[in-house]
Amino acid sequence: MAELHQALAMVLAWDVLAIIVGASLFGLFIGAIPGLTATMATALLVPVTFFMDPLPAIAAIVSATAMAIVAGDIPGALLRIPGTPASAAYTDEAYLMGRQGKIGQALGVNLVCSVLGGIVGVAILAFCAPIVADFALQFTSDEYFWLALLGLSCAVLVSGADPLKGALSMLLGLLIAMVGMDSVSGQIRFIFGVPELMGGISILPVLIGLFAVAELLRRLPEIGRGALPTPPPVKRPFAGVAGLVWRYKGGVARSSVLGTLIGALPGAGADIASWISYAISRRLSRTPEKFGTGHPEGLVAASSANNAALSGAYVPALVFGIPGDTITAIIIGVLMMKGVTPGPDVFTTDAALVNAILLSFLIANLLLLPLGLLAVRGARHILSVPASVLYPLILLFCIVGAYAANNSMLDVWLMLGLGLIAYVLAENDFPIGPMILAVILGPVVESNFMRSMIKSGGDLSALFERPIAAGLGGLAILVWLAIIGSTLWATRRTARHHLST
Repeated sequence: MAELHQALAMVLAWDVLAIIVGASLFGLFIGAIPGLTATMATALLVPVTFFMDPLPAIAAIVSATAMAIVAGDIPGALLRIPGTPASAAYTDEAYLMGRQGKIGQALGVNLVCSVLGGIVGVAILAFCAPIVADFALQFTSDEYFWLALLGLSCAVLVSGADPLKGALSMLLGLLIAMVGMDSVSGQIRFIFGVPELMGGISILPVLIGLFAVAELLRRLPEIGRGALPTPPPVKRPFAGVAGLVWRYKGGVARSSVLGTLIGALPGAGADIASWISYAISRRLSRTPEKFGTGHPEGLVAASSANNAALSGAYVPALVFGIPGDTITAIIIGVLMMKGVTPGPDVFTTDAALVNAILLSFLIANLLLLPLGLLAVRGARHILSVPASVLYPLILLFCIVGAYAANNSMLDVWLMLGLGLIAYVLAENDFPIGPMILAVILGPVVESNFMRSMIKSGGDLSALFERPIAAGLGGLAILVWLAIIGSTLWATRRTARHHLST
């Protein structure tokens, strides 16, 4: 109880609350601009968090992310342009509801269900994370090696239609992670005569380059087009919402729990949770023929799932230091910069900080209603910002943020170079998620493997001696087999298609 009181005092400090509100408004603005994702909002906040204590830094990212996901629903409903990938699953439903004169109701459902899904996700996180942490205290280097490897493997498996491209993206991330001095042997690798690289590539320019700069390069053709079309006004956004949510309360509960579970899978994230919940809702619906015509049932399910998934992603991030998605990968990087190493020990050594993070989750989700309503009302003004003004400002912010980390121009060039590489990969349908997860998890895999080999004298079979390690190793092998099988299946299907044409 004393830890809870301490956490409350930490979160309710005026400066932390001010940061939460400011980051929420920033997230609403970024999310409402089509193409600027929640991940980009998080990456742009990283340079600012460099000057903050751990709690306000994490609270800022949590708040901005939750708000950006919800704000991404606004251009989807108004213009049929999803603001973030997590909003894409139900963009058509929301837009078609608007064509029926129910635009306010569609956005109201998005807001309320996002709040409910987020609260359920926080509750599951608060209940499950300490239990999983107690279990994780039994882990040695063997279990952590397999767990990190399993996280990388799952990220490849869910990365898209072509797991081979996901694997290549992951290998590029591992290459970035190997630059510098090996933490176990002290061997210097891949520095090419540049002394600044002996400590490795800083996580900050990597994050900004892979997400923010790459996204700006993709959006370059939009500069000069001017503002987006003026959307219709939104009237009475909460009219009839309570009745709809009550009618589909089972879908809200199911999708919130499902979204949390999917979010906890490494590499999955809110967009996958949203699509899966929408598909399951359609499969279980009594009126599946209404889906795709402006039917609120799918909207209720998918918008509950995407915010719940944000909370679920923090279970592996806080307990094991394994990112659940790209956003938690960024947060792990921020925590490590602050001297806080995520893992089961953090629940005892920094219990007040963990409780404060959970409370900041709750506050951010509760703020969704008033600030989300503000964003809905101000959507016409947010969407009127021309790209020719917004994008150069974002690029300038990226450059300043990358330089501020180490006061090094090398970091700026690395950021720009990695942004260009990420842009080329994305244009050729290579997923970026596995790359950033590999940058975070690569050192975890390598250092724990080296420790296990030193303990066992190089005996690989020792990795399977402990029961938990053997179970995780078996799961990792099953995931590899699934990746190989799906790759072969996709190759065979492509070959058949070419033969038939």
